Amino acid sequence: MIRKKEKPSMSAQAIESYSRTDRLPLLRWLIFTGVTIFGFAICWYFGLFRMMFLSDKTYISLIVSVLYVLTALHCYTRTNVISRETDQANQVLAIVNHGVTEFRVNGNVVEAGDTVLPVGAVTTHIRNLILKSKLQGRHRLDQTLLLRGLADTLRGPNYLGSFASDSLMKLGLLGTIVGFIMMLAPIAGLDAADKASVRSSMGMMSDGMAVAMYTTLSGLIGSILIKCQYYMLDEATAKLFSMATDLTEVFVVSVLERGHDGQLR
Repeated sequence: MIRKKEKPSMSAQAIESYSRTDRLPLLRWLIFTGVTIFGFAICWYFGLFRMMFLSDKTYISLIVSVLYVLTALHCYTRTNVISRETDQANQVLAIVNHGVTEFRVNGNVVEAGDTVLPVGAVTTHIRNLILKSKLQGRHRLDQTLLLRGLADTLRGPNYLGSFASDSLMKLGLLGTIVGFIMMLAPIAGLDAADKASVRSSMGMMSDGMAVAMYTTLSGLIGSILIKCQYYMLDEATAKLFSMATDLTEVFVVSVLERGHDGQLR
């Protein structure tokens, strides 16, 4: 008798799909940054950066550029961390997905059966679940508060992206206001009969307009690029958190609630 192959459940399909995303967040960031650097190189080749820095006498555009570079480096660091945590979580998934019936804590090491789980945020969360299960006994294991702590650990440093993006936007608006002030200031002492005064005032108004436009442009571009980078980072973080939630609910909490509590050595 031929038996039909059973299709995996939706939960199993969702969990198994995570294993195909190794280092994908970092790869996406590198591709995005590579395209951005190519665009910046073209602007540098045609002298647009030099024109902007020379025309902006307030140096706000330079400040925006420096802050953008620093924020992009922070985003790279966080993306690398999330990518590494995702790899470690996939390793944990590969271990616990083979019918582990016992979890133990040995000092700072978490063991699933005879295998030591790799160090990472997900393993730390599993360790906390084992300790909580051991201390509270046979009661139902609720990991809501522990999941909130895991979410704060993963997402906390990412909030710098929203702050940086908003700061770049406001710096651009500040440059706009300063530029308009510089542009309108010569009008108060303008003497229409004095051609030299008019010529000088027109030059100052042109300088003020350049400051307003270049600072606004640099602030908008920097803010948009930072938002795009941290959007990809937040998406990767959310997938990692969802993976950790499904992994622990299906493979860890069920084992601990069934009575195979973590045994402290």
